[in-house]
Amino acid sequence: MPSIFSKIIAGEIPCYKVAENSTCFAFLDINPLSEGHTLIVPKKEVDYLFDLDNDTYLALMQFTKQVAVAIKNAVPCKRVTSVVLGFEVPHAHIHLIPAQSEREVNFSNSKIKFTKEEFDATAKKITQTFNNL
Repeated sequence: MPSIFSKIIAGEIPCYKVAENSTCFAFLDINPLSEGHTLIVPKKEVDYLFDLDNDTYLALMQFTKQVAVAIKNAVPCKRVTSVVLGFEVPHAHIHLIPAQSEREVNFSNSKIKFTKEEFDATAKKITQTFNNL
């Protein structure tokens, strides 16, 4: 059965997409720790990040860096952090979380609530920045 991320990539479940290329897909986390909290996933469904083949892994890392640069330029933050947990969805993914300090990158913190319009505006800012890189 396809993962929820595979269904998002296929367009079966809506998302706030920020970027895509032939091997990777980036969209806003709907339970974010901060504005611009983005998930980066390979289009190839593999459960564990380090089980990806080398070409896909390297493409994912390069794409992640490009999206992180776009987020940094679109969302006010000191740094864009990168976190790999991978327990909640059986599809390799990387969290990119804009933050002012380490305290903000704690998954036990309360999640921030945004309206559809706020998610749309943030996704649009990141997408525009990504496309201009």
